[in-house]
Amino acid sequence: MSDAPIGIFDSGMGGLTVLSALMAKLTSESFVYLGDTARLPYGTKSADTVTRYAVQASRALVRRKVKLVVVACNTVSAVALPALAQVLAPMPVVGVIDPGAQAAVAAAGGGMIAVIGTEGTVNGGAYLRAIHARAPDIEVVQLACPLFVPLAEEGLIDGDIAEQVARHYLTPFFVRARPAVLVLGCTHYPVLAPMLETVVARLGHSPVLVDSAATTADAVARLLAERHLACRAPSPAANVFLATDSAERFARVGKLFLGFPPPNVELVELQEG
Repeated sequence: MSDAPIGIFDSGMGGLTVLSALMAKLTSESFVYLGDTARLPYGTKSADTVTRYAVQASRALVRRKVKLVVVACNTVSAVALPALAQVLAPMPVVGVIDPGAQAAVAAAGGGMIAVIGTEGTVNGGAYLRAIHARAPDIEVVQLACPLFVPLAEEGLIDGDIAEQVARHYLTPFFVRARPAVLVLGCTHYPVLAPMLETVVARLGHSPVLVDSAATTADAVARLLAERHLACRAPSPAANVFLATDSAERFARVGKLFLGFPPPNVELVELQEG
C-alpha cells in the first residue's frame, strides 16, 4: 500500500497549488488529482451539496487505489471533512484548513488575522475555530470573495478586471481592519497573490499573505511517516490528472496553478454512491 498514489481533489484547478507543494515536498510519491470542473465553484453551494460532491470525488479517487485523500479545497475542508473521514475510514483524510490556521498563527505574532475565502468557507467558520483552538485571544476577521474563484479559473489573475474586483472587496474591508496576516482561504487564491499584494499595498497595508499549500504538504509528510505509508523508493509512475469537464481547458489554465500544463488530462464522470 505504501507504493500506492496519493489522491487529491478540488472543485477545479485551485488544488493544483497544493499538488505543487506536495510534489516538491514528497519527491518519491505519485499522485492522482481530480478537479470537479463541471460543477465548480463549490463555495456558493449548500453544505449538503458540497458534502455530496466531495463524497463522490473521494470515492472516485478510492477506485484509483489511492492510499490517502488530500482535500485540496477550503470549502470542502470547512463543511465536509467529518463526513469524508467517516465514509472513507480507515483511509486517512487531510484537509487544508488546520494547516492554514497553523501557518497563520505562526505568522501573526499575536496580531489580527484576516481570512478571505468563498462564502461556504467563511460562513462555516472553520478557520475561526481552527485559529482560536491554537490562539484563543487572536482577533479574526473574515470576508467572502466569491468572484475570485471564477477569475482564477479564467486565468484573469492580474490586470484591470482582477484589480477592480479585488478593490471592490478589499477597500471597505481594509478601511475597518488592519490585520497582520491575510489568509488566502481558498486554494484558488495563491495565483492571485501578486495582484492582491499590489491592491492591498495601495490601500496602505502590508499583511503577511498565508496559504495552506506548504503546511498541508508538511502535514501529509508527517501522516505518511506515522502510518508507515511513505513510498519506499522513488516511483517511476506518472501522475494522473482527472477532470469532470473540458480536459483541454484544464490543461491550458492548469499551468497557472501548477507551473506546467497538466499532461494527459482524463475526463471522468462522478457517480452517486
